[in-house]
Amino acid sequence: QDYNVVHKLPHGDSPYVRAKHVQLVEKDAEAAIELFWKAIKARDRVDSALKDMALLMKQQNRADEAIDAIHSFRYLCSRQAQESLDNVLIDLYKKCGRIEEQVELLKQKLWMIYQGEAFNGKPTKTARSHGKKFQVTVQKETSRILGNLGWAYMQLKDYTSAETVYRKAQVIEPDANKACNLCSCFIKQGKLDEARSILFHDVLEKKEGFDDDLRLKVRVQELLSELERREEEETAVLASVECEVGVDEIVVVEGFDEFVKEWRRPYRTRRRLPIFEEILPLRDQLAC
Repeated sequence: QDYNVVHKLPHGDSPYVRAKHVQLVEKDAEAAIELFWKAIKARDRVDSALKDMALLMKQQNRADEAIDAIHSFRYLCSRQAQESLDNVLIDLYKKCGRIEEQVELLKQKLWMIYQGEAFNGKPTKTARSHGKKFQVTVQKETSRILGNLGWAYMQLKDYTSAETVYRKAQVIEPDANKACNLCSCFIKQGKLDEARSILFHDVLEKKEGFDDDLRLKVRVQELLSELERREEEETAVLASVECEVGVDEIVVVEGFDEFVKEWRRPYRTRRRLPIFEEILPLRDQLAC
């Protein structure tokens, strides 16, 4: 028993247990993947076997294979495992650069939250990180998904959508990192006044977690440098061309109107969780 506890191994001698032993004790990733395959085919702890195999494949730079495996065998998994498999898929799509598929899955997860289907209809779920359990609220999960969706839109250079999503995330659960992402989004669109405003008001003035987060400090310094560079370039252009008008705001607004139409779609009448009663008036601003 002590041996299993030390190595965090399940008990027994099934294909899944052997796969975990090879993975955690023998440290043979390729052999472990083969054994996870056998566990799945033997219907032995399929929920865990498929997830563990996909994560191990990701570590071995076999993310595309992992995606195919999840798509092929998730029907064997329980309903409770589907949300966890979606989270693994999102990371795999990111790893492979399959951003459009990542966006679609993130929007699907947001839709499930809106319909009250996330967390199996409960307001919280138990998550695990570094061996420790903690509670995740629907509000925090929504903010996390919106942050990931904003990042994905940034990779696609769809800055209008990214701005909308980051704004929504900040309404639900403000934090300095997403504020920095929104600042970067403004810079990409040439909205330098908005970028400077959010960087100073939402990050530098509040200083929540700022003093203890070295990476955040570095990020803020990078954004300030980028802002200064862009402002200098803008000043130089305005000085060289008299009466020049800057960004065509009409084009931006028209593009935004088209973007917002994507959210307008029929939905089933389901029980909504309290968080959506608060953000429902802003639903038409959410990229979906």
